[in-house]
Amino acid sequence: MEQKGARRERIFELLDHAPVLDLDTVRQVAREVGVPEADVWGAARFYTLLSRPDAGVRVCQGPTCQLMGAQDWLDELRSAGVKHEVVSCLGQCDCAPAALVPDSEAEAGFSLEARGPKGAVTAANAELAIDLGGEDDASYAALSKARTLGPDGILAEIQSAGLQGRGGAGFPAHIKWRGVKGQAEKVRYVVVNADEAEPGTFKDRECMLRRPHKMLEGMAIAALTVGATEAYIYVRGEFPEERASLERAYAEAGDHLSWLKLIFVSGHGAYICGEETALLESIEGRRGMPRMKPPYPTESGLFGKPTLVHNVETLSCVPSILLRGGAWFKAQGRTEPGSKLYCLSGHVARPGVYELPLGATLDELVAEAGGYVGTPRAFSPGGASAGFLPISMRDLPLDFKGLAKAGSMLGSAGILVLNDTVDMAEAARWSAVFFEDESCGQCAPCRIGCRVLRQTLDRYLDKGDVKALDIVDDVAFELEEGSICGLGMVAHLPVVTARRHFPEDFQSRNSGEGQ
Repeated sequence: MEQKGARRERIFELLDHAPVLDLDTVRQVAREVGVPEADVWGAARFYTLLSRPDAGVRVCQGPTCQLMGAQDWLDELRSAGVKHEVVSCLGQCDCAPAALVPDSEAEAGFSLEARGPKGAVTAANAELAIDLGGEDDASYAALSKARTLGPDGILAEIQSAGLQGRGGAGFPAHIKWRGVKGQAEKVRYVVVNADEAEPGTFKDRECMLRRPHKMLEGMAIAALTVGATEAYIYVRGEFPEERASLERAYAEAGDHLSWLKLIFVSGHGAYICGEETALLESIEGRRGMPRMKPPYPTESGLFGKPTLVHNVETLSCVPSILLRGGAWFKAQGRTEPGSKLYCLSGHVARPGVYELPLGATLDELVAEAGGYVGTPRAFSPGGASAGFLPISMRDLPLDFKGLAKAGSMLGSAGILVLNDTVDMAEAARWSAVFFEDESCGQCAPCRIGCRVLRQTLDRYLDKGDVKALDIVDDVAFELEEGSICGLGMVAHLPVVTARRHFPEDFQSRNSGEGQ
């Protein structure tokens, strides 16, 4: 039974410093934090980086890494007898393929190895809202202006800017802020979701590395507005350099942020923790399983208190909005407000992160990246969760509303381009493997449905059994209608959209084809 005054939120911090995950370690942690041993063991086993610390080389099997030679790397390791395993997307799609390699000298216990060249970013341009290529600014001038404007003035600018959440849902930011500010409970929190793990997405990674002060300043302005004096930054466990960048910036900020207590929390290898309530569960020392909503975090979030949760890019937009005005930011967009960080990987000349007006087209984005490689055939506009669109839709505005009407989504703007060398049934299987691996298992439609979709694609591709695909639509319905969170609701989109737009890749084939 959990003891009164238990410090459950310290479970992962203590496990991080344990040399091995065994029963003795679990007992020691349980005694120190005051929770049952079973809770500690169950929580630890949920996370890849905790449960399998001796996995060896972890090779990414995300869609982009699959395109760029991950299988060749795995074959090399197997031939050399090197201990290894495959893992979900590592957020290095611009320099794929990538792997985590054991490194006893690194604090995290591993280092990142990528075989592709480092990705590009848009060249420095002071007229851009985030300007990844520019110099980071530690003056905190926007925070100073925020104090002059006061909460109501800040909210007016955020609303006039039309800022939408850049983490995937595109929800108006000012509504979230007002929701927290208006609560009777005076203890409030701001939580930064830096657990970027959607395949094809790596923009928040670059924000943290290149413009950490901009993100911290946006976070502080949000805290000032909603009345929070404590903030948490939940950084993906595979991003130790990004966390270190933020920690250095926080130290450099000095008195600018001395009024705000900031707690850094590392994730431990669970994609589902990018869902805001699963992230809160993880901070509290539990398995990262999404909560039923309502109540929403704005009412009852971290430790049951009103909580504002935003991703890195959203908060990084805030300083420019305050310094230049909401109308200025809104005008940066084309079909919807603001500029947008688009991640681009796959069959393009220079993969990277490009800041363009929200509503730019695929051709415009790829032109920034030096053009297509080969003959383009398909693209995914918002990570694996968005499914696939045919290249004939290349003129579709890459925004929230337009893509939704096309049966897809902008999501995290992780855009993957595939040329005509790719078997779209195989591409759908790559995504199906990802969703099966990353389902938290809490709800039956997702837990079972993701596995069935992957097995169905295996049966079709490995045995040439086209009848295996007959159940796809029924499974998709169950996933979309019965899942608790967004992962299950979209897990069917890769195979459903691939079949819709590329039916020729789902016809009868001889056994063994498509491998």
